[in-house]
Amino acid sequence: MIPYGKQDINQQDIEAVVKVLQSDFLTQGPQVPLFEAAINRTVNSQYAVAVNSATSALHIACLALGVGKGDIVWTSPITFVASANCALYCGASVDFVDIDSETYNLSPIELEKKLIVAKQQNKLPKVVIPVHLAGQSCEMQKIHQLSLEYNFKIIEDAAHGIGGKYQDKPIGNCRYSDITVFSFHPVKIVTTAEGGVATTNCPNLSASMQRLRSHGITRDESLMTEPSHGDWYYQQLELGFNYRMSDLHAALGISQLERLTEFIYKRNKLAKDYSEAFLGLPLTLPQQHFDTNSSWHLYIIRLQLSDVSQTHREVFSKLRRAGILVNLHYIPIYKQPYYKKISSVNTALPQAEHYYEEAISIPIYPAMSTSQQQKIIEALKNIIK
Repeated sequence: MIPYGKQDINQQDIEAVVKVLQSDFLTQGPQVPLFEAAINRTVNSQYAVAVNSATSALHIACLALGVGKGDIVWTSPITFVASANCALYCGASVDFVDIDSETYNLSPIELEKKLIVAKQQNKLPKVVIPVHLAGQSCEMQKIHQLSLEYNFKIIEDAAHGIGGKYQDKPIGNCRYSDITVFSFHPVKIVTTAEGGVATTNCPNLSASMQRLRSHGITRDESLMTEPSHGDWYYQQLELGFNYRMSDLHAALGISQLERLTEFIYKRNKLAKDYSEAFLGLPLTLPQQHFDTNSSWHLYIIRLQLSDVSQTHREVFSKLRRAGILVNLHYIPIYKQPYYKKISSVNTALPQAEHYYEEAISIPIYPAMSTSQQQKIIEALKNIIK
């Protein structure tokens, strides 16, 4: 079975983890700060806060921006549920903005339309979470311009995006956002086994997220409500969580980041080969906005069903039976039973609906062999012809 995504672990990665296992610290040691520094160098951000998952990073990002009861957060419907759940964790409500028909990212045109109506209704969002689907950045400059006009904060959900670029700058530099969140799950561009990070250029947001990832605790005497009792002393300033990343995970991440350029090159080569092989087939192939350089976490095709004599489900099932573990990223969040119970989320979004009827993610990962890719190409050609 060829998976849609897969980690690439080498001997250097293994040795980095073993070295930590043999050290004095398995967690809360030197590796996490070193990993955060490596992230900052990679994406040109000022601060990085490493945590145990991108979901945790999204949660503390929302909290650091003051999201709470009575607030509204908007995001894309075509993303994993964590992009919306993070607002609900804070007691806020969630709504969705339809996607662009070519990039499948949150549409700045639809965002502006929705903002105009929301302003009239006094229901503007406190935070908007654009999602960089498949590793291609959203049109962040336009979204940022709207944030200045309508006074909302921005969290970039770049779970797919490390190694990608927008306007020739690394995704994650936070030029057009308050916070950016990355994922290091095994199928992502680089992995820490499990883990995430939030980048920002704001020292106050960084400090807040650092406390929130560790029970809301500080050892900074300047923040305490009374003089320190001694070197052992700490204070809990707010309700935080145990979202810390371990040194084991951070060491793997540091090692993996050293191969980021290699991973991105291989993914781009695989995407290019797919696009050339599929020309002329009844497929809509991934489109790249002129301002973006995708990290190609996913390669998403869309079936032109009027020219394919099978259903979406039939093509998907036949590919899986052929040993190709295709997937679908994603089911529109508002279709989930839990979200159907939320009264504020009751409108179908046409582009998201249309996308869901046609999309299939086919395998792409750096360790994929030429023969594996050829098998996928031939299988898809045989199924849809």
